[in-house]
Amino acid sequence: MTRDTTEGATPDSAAPLVSLKNVNKHFGDLHVLQNINLNVARGEVVVVIGPSGSGKSTLCRAINRLETIDDGEIAIDGKVLPAEGKALAKLRADVGMVFQSFNLFAHKTILDNVSLGPVKVKGMKSAEAKALSMELLERVGVANQANKLPAQLSGGQQQRVAIARALAMKPKVMLFDEPTSALDPEMINEVLDTMVSLAKEGMTMIVVTHEMGFARKAADRVIFMADGQIVEEATPEEFFTNPKSDRAKDFLGKILSH
Repeated sequence: MTRDTTEGATPDSAAPLVSLKNVNKHFGDLHVLQNINLNVARGEVVVVIGPSGSGKSTLCRAINRLETIDDGEIAIDGKVLPAEGKALAKLRADVGMVFQSFNLFAHKTILDNVSLGPVKVKGMKSAEAKALSMELLERVGVANQANKLPAQLSGGQQQRVAIARALAMKPKVMLFDEPTSALDPEMINEVLDTMVSLAKEGMTMIVVTHEMGFARKAADRVIFMADGQIVEEATPEEFFTNPKSDRAKDFLGKILSH
């Protein structure tokens, strides 16, 4: 897939935008992330798949420190994630996150939901933030819903608003944690289509999903996780036609036979 990745290129654009080194995480006795090493380049779309409980969502949440890690190092654009405080908030603004649930403010209009972050976190003037927000709502196909409340929108529309809200912060990388798992089947494609168009525009994306069609279509690389480890990584073509590990073969056998 040919995508424009020139936007935001720097002299150090060869360095990974997201880097995880020997990352470990335990929940009690459960070792959910085991020595994870992963680099994601600028403009790359990495799709993380695997069985339930394999550590995919924990990995995604650790990248913007919604989950703390026990040891190892996570860096965004060459800067190691700080533990807390203003430095973390600043770095976190570079990392957009879209969750399973839409997490929109129920009592605010769609336009206000999207423009709030740029005003509060980036200090943007309200009129400028609203103009940017309208542009982004247009981009994800819900500009005509700007003055409604979230409850007046379908799940698919709400998730596209959540994507616009994350984009309003002008992040360097977008994380998606199973963004379609709470949606009715007929709404899934409208969200995936929005994500595919972002990928084509060169947005760096890490996507945890069970949507294999999206992985085939939009990913530059597929990461397969099982039992807290990265078991396999390959291009979509290689992974889906010739998985190397028994775990991946077993997983694909189950999921693709449905």
